[in-house]
Amino acid sequence: MLLDYKKYWLFLLTFLLLIANIFIFYFDWKSSHKSFIFAMLDVGQGDALFIESPTGTQMLIDGGPPKKILSQLSSIMSPFDRSIDAIFVTNPDQDHIAGFLDVLKVYKVDKMFEPGTLTDSKVYQNLKDEIKKDGIQNILAKKGMRLNMGAGVFVDILFPDRDVSSWSTNDGSLVARLTYGNNKIMLTGDASVKTEKIILEENPQEQLESNILKIGHHGSRTSTSTEFLKAINPSYAFISDGKDNKYGHPHKEILDELSQFGTKILRTDILGTIIMKCAKIDKCEINK
Repeated sequence: MLLDYKKYWLFLLTFLLLIANIFIFYFDWKSSHKSFIFAMLDVGQGDALFIESPTGTQMLIDGGPPKKILSQLSSIMSPFDRSIDAIFVTNPDQDHIAGFLDVLKVYKVDKMFEPGTLTDSKVYQNLKDEIKKDGIQNILAKKGMRLNMGAGVFVDILFPDRDVSSWSTNDGSLVARLTYGNNKIMLTGDASVKTEKIILEENPQEQLESNILKIGHHGSRTSTSTEFLKAINPSYAFISDGKDNKYGHPHKEILDELSQFGTKILRTDILGTIIMKCAKIDKCEINK
């Protein structure tokens, strides 16, 4: 009986030590991630961008195609973290939203922002049904909205500036600029040259210039006009595309144009997930 008693207390002590170590690991992980993080996740032929402010506020801009994003999120988020503050649909095409259906099975989401473009695809209808079922606030993004993520991190919506419900999904893409101190990141979804022209006409260059440009439509020639590139004047171009994809993205014309501007090109099909991390507002590095 005495031996069983000792075994019981030894088991209990071991269990308590294990729990303590888990909590120490968790709080140590949290304290080591008080940074600004911007990541272009490697989801193959699609888009998925993860943003975390130093306050811990998290956004996911697009979810990529199905069955790709969860492994990417698990590599960048704490294993104890099961919530994301907001998701953004830049357009309702499958390569931008299908992964959200996977996300909603694992993570609690508070809000969803979308541009208002429509599609009758089953994936989009399933996503809308899940958003409604989970009680997630569905917000129509409009030019002029400024989202404060805390610690000096802001997301400014540049487009749509009008009702785009009858527009093509690419022309009506949500476009925003992410700001953290002197770091500006232009987020373009699949925005076309048509959309870029509207943005150029409505905004002064100082509201567009960004040191990082997320290249529109995976580097398709339908996006990233010379005029838009001049206005943004990026030091880095991030391209999300799948290896050996059937569309030939990124197109040679876009790569040549970026090279002529002296813009450094970073591609997920070559580098995998691309992460920009700022330990301080003026101390950032890109880990490839």
